[in-house]
Amino acid sequence: MKTLYLLRHAKSSWSFDELSDQERPLNDRGRDDAPMMGKALAKRRICPDVIVSSPAVRAMSTAVLVAREMQYPHDKIVVESGIYGADVDGLLGIIKALPDTANSALLVGHNPTITDTANELSPSSLNEMPTAAVVCLRFECDHWSEVSKVNAEFYFYDYPRNVS
Repeated sequence: MKTLYLLRHAKSSWSFDELSDQERPLNDRGRDDAPMMGKALAKRRICPDVIVSSPAVRAMSTAVLVAREMQYPHDKIVVESGIYGADVDGLLGIIKALPDTANSALLVGHNPTITDTANELSPSSLNEMPTAAVVCLRFECDHWSEVSKVNAEFYFYDYPRNVS
C-alpha cells in the first residue's frame, strides 16, 4: 500500500513587488497555518517516509514548518524543481517516480495543479483546495508507478479552518 499526502503551500505574501514569483514568502497567516496543519497531521500520527517540495520559497517554508511539527528532519526534505509550474501530467510523473522504498509521501506544491492532481487520483471530487489544505489518498499497490484512481481510496481532507 502507498499513501500520498498532497499539500497546497500556505498563504503567501504579495507585498514584495521586487521578488519573483518563486521568491514570494509566506505571509503571517501562512506562517500560522503551516505549523497548525503539521500539528493536525502529527495528531493523526502521520510522519511520511519522504517529503517532496517545490523549490518556491512559499512551498519550502510550508514544508519545513509542517515537517517540524511531525518531527521530520527538515534537511531530509527533497526539493523537486519539476513541481513548480507542473501540470497534472508533470506532477503525476513525479509521484510515479517516487522511490518504492517510501510507503508514504507528502508532496508540497501549488494550485491549481495540487487540486487537479487530487481530483485526477481520488475517487472523491474536491473543490479548489485552500492554502495549506492537505488531502490523503491511499493506493492498493506496491509501486508508485501503479497509483491511479482505480486503486485509490480517499482517506481524509483537512484545511486550516476545519482543524483550528
